[in-house]
Amino acid sequence: MAWFTLKSVPGIGDLLFKRLLDHFGSPDSVLQAAHGQLIEVNGMAPRLATAIKRHKMPDRVKRDYDRVIQKGFPIVTLSDPEYPPLLRQIPDPPPFLYVHGSIGNTDRSIAVVGSRNATPYGRSITNSLCEDLADAGLTIISGMARGIDTAAHEGALAVEGKTIAVLGSGLENIYPAANLNLFHLIAESGAVISEFPLNTEPEAHNFPRRNRIISGIALGTVVVEATRNSGSLITARLAAEQNREVFAVPGSIESFKSKGAHALIKQGAKLVEHVSDIIEEISNMIAIPVGEKQTGQPGRIKPAPALTADESAVFEFLEPYPVHIDDISRKLDMEPAKISSLLLKLELKGVVRQSPGKHFSINKP
Repeated sequence: MAWFTLKSVPGIGDLLFKRLLDHFGSPDSVLQAAHGQLIEVNGMAPRLATAIKRHKMPDRVKRDYDRVIQKGFPIVTLSDPEYPPLLRQIPDPPPFLYVHGSIGNTDRSIAVVGSRNATPYGRSITNSLCEDLADAGLTIISGMARGIDTAAHEGALAVEGKTIAVLGSGLENIYPAANLNLFHLIAESGAVISEFPLNTEPEAHNFPRRNRIISGIALGTVVVEATRNSGSLITARLAAEQNREVFAVPGSIESFKSKGAHALIKQGAKLVEHVSDIIEEISNMIAIPVGEKQTGQPGRIKPAPALTADESAVFEFLEPYPVHIDDISRKLDMEPAKISSLLLKLELKGVVRQSPGKHFSINKP
């Protein structure tokens, strides 16, 4: 309860909380310290020291604390072994985290973030990339938002990998509501975490704060599809400030949704074309030889499906970017009905995917 009490003192931010904890060792010791001892801490004004001595836990904080106990959500504090070690190193780590699931070992984690209004290309690339990263034993960190975040979590879960979602709201106020099922699926093998009280609304100012946790837990941050004003660029900037790696996936030069990722590449972010681009960059930090699966298990090998000559002709024409069915028919000089039949067969074989408006693109084999 002392963690909640100290955190609720007006004027005690995360940076000062950490300084107090480093100086006194525990919140209990801070609350019991004399006024003269408190003002020895850098950044502690006499008036704030007096406020600490007089402070009582507010009713709203007491209700939140009681609700946490009732619901059985674990609280992981800065002093707990399960607290992410890299997150502990940032200047202003949250003093404690509300947890649904189990955080576990986060030593090998990569953050993957991007546009909420992602294109089919962005979702597909994110899904495939996170499948491969999770299959290599890395934990995927993201924000459980629509679009790229959701694709990142789903990619990890598809190969029974571990993923952690960091919310910009409380654990009892899931945003977006459509991801409630994903919220529980993530917690089965990983965790959903938040620094905010349980009923906190998903207010806009919460998300930039949330982003420092996403980047802070991970060895590096991968940005997929971000506009020039995307919140994902905040996460990338924070990653750089935290001395973490920054990666970006290139997209179409004609798409405004790729402008942010391209700007990062121009500024020095590592361009990602394949999972190996990420593994190579962090391999020295996790002491795993490049190309060797970190789980020590054999990789998933998916045999390529057999294609007929006509199916091969259609498949080889397609690209990662969606192409309209009329363009396929015209370029290959085939009847629309035949093209439609071939595309359906390719979809069933899992090598082609359909996007809205009768657009088709290759799918990862």
